[in-house]
Amino acid sequence: MPETRRKHVPLRCCIACRQKLPKRELVRIVRTPEGTIEIDPKGKRAGRGAYLCRQQQCWEQALQPRRLAQALQYPVSAEDVAALKALAAAVIDSAAVESQTTPCGDAGRG
Repeated sequence: MPETRRKHVPLRCCIACRQKLPKRELVRIVRTPEGTIEIDPKGKRAGRGAYLCRQQQCWEQALQPRRLAQALQYPVSAEDVAALKALAAAVIDSAAVESQTTPCGDAGRG
């Protein structure tokens, strides 16, 4: 009986809780070559990326300037953090509606 091949699912690590999840279940924050920091909904933009779960506690922890700056290897301004916090509410709300993600691990680790 022939075996069916399973498709490769790329895994990424949340910068807050350090849990590895499929790439499609995480939100990518990207530092573009121009130096702007924004959310990359499709995960295809050029630049240095960092991934986050769609959990409130992960966003709160990751949007601390030092944590995000370390992940993106770039200094993050207060304006960038404020803009991402405004967008985070929409991302978290859409996750609650979809309810496709699994609960995040222990957010205190890391």
